[in-house]
Amino acid sequence: MWIFVLFDLPTDSKTERKAAARFRKELLKDGFTMFQFSIYIRNCPSRENLNVHIQRVKKNLPRYGKVGIISLTDKQFERIELFHATKKVEVPLPVQQLEMF
Repeated sequence: MWIFVLFDLPTDSKTERKAAARFRKELLKDGFTMFQFSIYIRNCPSRENLNVHIQRVKKNLPRYGKVGIISLTDKQFERIELFHATKKVEVPLPVQQLEMF
């Protein structure tokens, strides 16, 4: 499973810039990777793990702005077509993630 977090946060004031930076830092701390400037993704081995990370994102939502969360299966993710300008690029393969108990 894949989680996509899409956001459009205000950055007009110093307080808003700090809140936006804090939100991005929390995403990175939780294992997300920047897919595009305001789109971060994370691979999860199970639906239960996906729900844990969705709850963490919700816990860190900034006061202002728009945030969307999308979940995709590996099969749906592999059908994404990515382009850099007009040149097609390969979609990165899912990361092998190990869990320790």
